[in-house]
Amino acid sequence: MSLEQITVAVIFILTVAGLIKFQQYGVRVFACSTLACLAISAVSIKQVLSNAVNLGLITLLLLVICAFSIERTRFLRKLSGYLLNGHSGRSTIRTLLATWFASCFLNNTAVVATLISPIKNNAVVDSNKLLIPISYVAILGGTLTLIGTSTNLIVNSMLIEKGEPGLDFFAFLPVGLSASLACFFTVVLIIRFLPPATKKSTQIADYFLEAKVEIDSELIGKTVEQNNLRSLDSLFLVEIIRDGRLISPVAPNQIIRENDKLIFSGDVKNVHALKQFKGLKLFADAEGLLSDNLTEVMVKPSSSLAGRTLKYANFRSKFGAAVVAIRRDGERLSGKLGEVKIKVGDFIVLAVGPDFVKRTNLSKNFFILSDIKAQYILGGMKEKIALFGFFTAISSSLLFSIPLLNCLLFYLATLIFTNSLTVNEIKRRLPIDLWVVVTSALSLATTLENVGISHLITEIAGQGLSSQSVYFALIGTFLITLVFTELVTNNAAAALVFPLVFSLAEGLGVSVMPFVMAVAFGASASFISPYSYQTNLMVFNAGQYKFVDFIKAGIPISIVYSVFVLLTIPLFFPF
Repeated sequence: MSLEQITVAVIFILTVAGLIKFQQYGVRVFACSTLACLAISAVSIKQVLSNAVNLGLITLLLLVICAFSIERTRFLRKLSGYLLNGHSGRSTIRTLLATWFASCFLNNTAVVATLISPIKNNAVVDSNKLLIPISYVAILGGTLTLIGTSTNLIVNSMLIEKGEPGLDFFAFLPVGLSASLACFFTVVLIIRFLPPATKKSTQIADYFLEAKVEIDSELIGKTVEQNNLRSLDSLFLVEIIRDGRLISPVAPNQIIRENDKLIFSGDVKNVHALKQFKGLKLFADAEGLLSDNLTEVMVKPSSSLAGRTLKYANFRSKFGAAVVAIRRDGERLSGKLGEVKIKVGDFIVLAVGPDFVKRTNLSKNFFILSDIKAQYILGGMKEKIALFGFFTAISSSLLFSIPLLNCLLFYLATLIFTNSLTVNEIKRRLPIDLWVVVTSALSLATTLENVGISHLITEIAGQGLSSQSVYFALIGTFLITLVFTELVTNNAAAALVFPLVFSLAEGLGVSVMPFVMAVAFGASASFISPYSYQTNLMVFNAGQYKFVDFIKAGIPISIVYSVFVLLTIPLFFPF
């Protein structure tokens, strides 16, 4: 190997190591690898820019943007209300089937996010018996179509970059359907072995609110009982913070003093009940935003707020909103609201300002869950346009062999023309991180080809492996991708493994399609680790599962999935 080849190989190895070590900073790791390749002139700026406008990648970006309008309709919310009622067994099957089917065509992260709250609050099915299963079936549903998961679209974009024709919409269906059906029955079987929701996690589903006793407050000098703070509708005084000390539990005869911080727990809808007390100022009042205009959000896995306190997050300036209350499933919050460290999956109620909807960073940090603001929910003709337009775009691509990119462009134009989607919303929704990751991955693949490493792999494969080794090479491809998926997330796994196995297939002198499918399905096998896929992480926090719960549930699913994928790929995509 030449010095240039050795240098590029080191960059590739360091990229893999960086992704394993710094999972939360995958975008930076990929960006650094591309800059390193540019620095040694192993790839040109022209090639990087060409990769940035790859047809498959642009299709992926358009799909993410257009899907935002579907998520803003009442479709998923109405669906969740229908699913969880009646007999527990039927409710479970209905919910799993609906999640599986919806994930074929919609963003599976949004599907799961919409279902978490109804599942947690339902009285029919134990929520912990359903949260992990809906994450699994959402992943399985995404494997059935080209648009079901970003992984499939990334693989498609890399295939196009290699000069191959793109994948058909239902190219994944034969393999995905057989694996999905087998895994679906396995999911149903493992439900009984999942831990039940604890009494604690049910009781602490209340929001955490903070109010400060002002100098002129009528509460000062009176006891909690005298101030009727123990008889508020659905709100309970759980703590008092005084001079840096925490008073908990709060006794009925506890006297309220000036500058006390009163911590309440309960139904955030009754937050305005606290405004009946003169001189009692809520946390959001300090920002001048408390009103009837409240919006509920969930903190995304990709949020920059994770691990930071409200006090140091500059919430007001970043989002044009103030925090009214926080809720964390499975854990009771304590202390000052401004000093609570935000975690992925936290539910936050915001008092929003007039420019809240114009902020470009909302979709990167939050799932908008509330129907309170009309701007977030499409209704009437706009809702019909969003739903019918999406159906028309997908069906036109299937029935008339029109490129999906063209259909999505016309669909996006229709959304903008009818004001169902605004330019500001497109800015918020544009997945810059995903764009950088895929562009960098494509550029890394180009670099491997430029310096001859891809050709070297092709020669080694051709000389060192016989035709009898092809199936074993396929198994190895799938297993390596699966392991990478559990370690560095699905999209990164697909992006890293694809260029290597493409060269491997060419060296073996066989069709590349079985290996392409092995990468796609291996990258979707995110069942064992809660950190390998966004939906896993969301339900992991919501259900307060232990890591071992995912291992116990995920291993049998992963084994069944792997067996069926490896048996069916050669049947539908022969060597």
